[in-house]
Amino acid sequence: MDDIRPESFVQKLMLARRLVETVIGQLTDRFNIEKVRARDLWHLTNRFVRKLLAHTVAVFLNYCLHREPLQFEGLVEA
Repeated sequence: MDDIRPESFVQKLMLARRLVETVIGQLTDRFNIEKVRARDLWHLTNRFVRKLLAHTVAVFLNYCLHREPLQFEGLVEA
């Protein structure tokens, strides 16, 4: 089947997909978002939002430090 979409559009779409998959991978691996254990909706929502906020803060810190936004290694050194 022929792809009628312009090549530039396909490239932008692939970049967006890679970014989304990277963020999902980070949320799954680093923030363990698949295992948010809570007994009610309030605590589930609260834990989920805290994990998203932590990811957002890490991206913001990388931005402020002029680093790649999704490179969390070395952001906090022990």
